[in-house]
Amino acid sequence: MRLAALCFGAILTTMLNSILQIFRRPKAPVKLTAVPEGERYYVVGDVHGRLDLFDALRGAIEEDESAAAQANSTVVLLGDLIDRGPQSAGVIAAAREWRGQRPLRCLAGNHEEMFLDSFEDKDVLRHFLKHGGRETIMSYGISRKDLDALTLGELQDELARLIPQGDRDFLQSLDEMIVAGDYVFVHAGVDPSRAIEDQSRSDLLWIRERFLRHPDPLSHVIVHGHTIFEDIEDRGHRIGIDTGAFRTGVLTALVLYGTQQRYIQAVETDGTITIRHTGGTT
Repeated sequence: MRLAALCFGAILTTMLNSILQIFRRPKAPVKLTAVPEGERYYVVGDVHGRLDLFDALRGAIEEDESAAAQANSTVVLLGDLIDRGPQSAGVIAAAREWRGQRPLRCLAGNHEEMFLDSFEDKDVLRHFLKHGGRETIMSYGISRKDLDALTLGELQDELARLIPQGDRDFLQSLDEMIVAGDYVFVHAGVDPSRAIEDQSRSDLLWIRERFLRHPDPLSHVIVHGHTIFEDIEDRGHRIGIDTGAFRTGVLTALVLYGTQQRYIQAVETDGTITIRHTGGTT
């Protein structure tokens, strides 16, 4: 009996020591989300025709990049450069100019898609006009009175005359998705049920609720625009940076370098634009 008790005690001691060893093992370090080493990204949310904010943010990014640690810097525009705001033509011109001066990649947004499809499809043109397209067309020099006097067919002919081929070529050349280390940059979001490499253009440009309601981590952190938030929406697995420039007067850029995340914003208050820096360091 005593021998059995001793054996049981030895077994129990061995089991307890094994359990303690498990808890004593050093935990694996938590992997921090990062962009590739030596690279920096300035990711800009939906501009929507606010050339004043875009120009201010552009200047702030150039100043920031000059003062920051040496890196290969790329600007990424998340799409929806156009519509709703008053100076879409100017924003396109500024983006094209900037791309000629530094590494810059621009994503297609649903508004760019509507604009391009409007040249051929009257139903899309009708939809485009109701969602900010009227302001885009007027930014190319046609008055509201003259625009309202045109039939849809006549307006399609006028679009072919008004919009420079260079602008159309630029919009047709835009990317759908960019992968940078542990991040993916898209306009609207991704289908959470599909792999990153298996996403559809429609979802990348238009998805909303299926993506926004998804609570769990994905293979990458998704940086997106498309949906307006009162403030930056950082949910860990996704970061929404459309702060509603045309409505709120706030245009946001997310700055990524190594594992750092910080923000630069152009903020318009009572006609005056200021630059706001938050989070991290250069």
